[in-house]
Amino acid sequence: MTKPPLGSTMRLVRPAPNVLGFYDGRVEGVRIWSDEPNWLDDGAYTLGVCTYAIVDGSQALVYDTHISLPHARFIRRTLEEMGVTSIRVVLSHWHDDHIAGNEAFEDCEIIANTLTASALERGRADIEGGNPPIKPLVLPNRTFENSLSLAVGTIPIELRQVEIHSHDGTVLLMPDAGLLLAGDTLEDSITYVSEPERLGEHLIDLERMAGWHFDRILPNHGSVQAIEAGGYDRSLIAATQAYVRKLLACRQDPDLAKQDLRTFGAEMFATTAVEYFAPYETVHRQNVEAVIAANGQ
Repeated sequence: MTKPPLGSTMRLVRPAPNVLGFYDGRVEGVRIWSDEPNWLDDGAYTLGVCTYAIVDGSQALVYDTHISLPHARFIRRTLEEMGVTSIRVVLSHWHDDHIAGNEAFEDCEIIANTLTASALERGRADIEGGNPPIKPLVLPNRTFENSLSLAVGTIPIELRQVEIHSHDGTVLLMPDAGLLLAGDTLEDSITYVSEPERLGEHLIDLERMAGWHFDRILPNHGSVQAIEAGGYDRSLIAATQAYVRKLLACRQDPDLAKQDLRTFGAEMFATTAVEYFAPYETVHRQNVEAVIAANGQ
């Protein structure tokens, strides 16, 4: 496996007016941390990862700080070279691949919901001692509950708290643009199950999200081509709901639980809401095992 320097394969994309995407990963035959299992390669880079910045004039809002400090510094440097002098950060949730670059923004306002702040505080030792380590872990310095309205220059922004993928999700709505920055609540090819005992609650909030007004979705994990072309349409929500319901059905159906992802998700992939991407076979197998194990607890 080739191992290029961290951040050296990053691509800057412009999926929508005033929105920058910082995409890395899905580079065949490449890992950027090690050949051994680790969160950076296996949970992010191999699957493809994109974080975002909303920019208007001298102001910017960064949605997640990416998978390493070099990535985060690239984001900050890009914004400053565009003339940005005021940066705020929003964290979509507490997982490593979304907060690894926080230190590059430690002099900025870093916003998270209260559950994210608590999860980071509780998990600090494991995060700082992880593989790779995120040390020092810089914590959010502004918190909110349920929702928060902001503006980036003249662009209105709404942060909404959801329980999808993790208990502490924050998604970002740009109402005027009809755009949802979804973090890990929606993912292409399939959702990554991190809290299997809470999938019923995740379905409730997916249904709530489906009632909101927006046209396009920018997830943190997906295809660079889809993101660069403006993101996903609302069918990504239905595909995620269908996958989660089918995962729950594995608890009663051993044959379903044995299926590989291409078979299991055939109906989803036929709709073109999401695309089959082979590295998600491993994610799917882990998902099924986690859901069945949670049922036995």
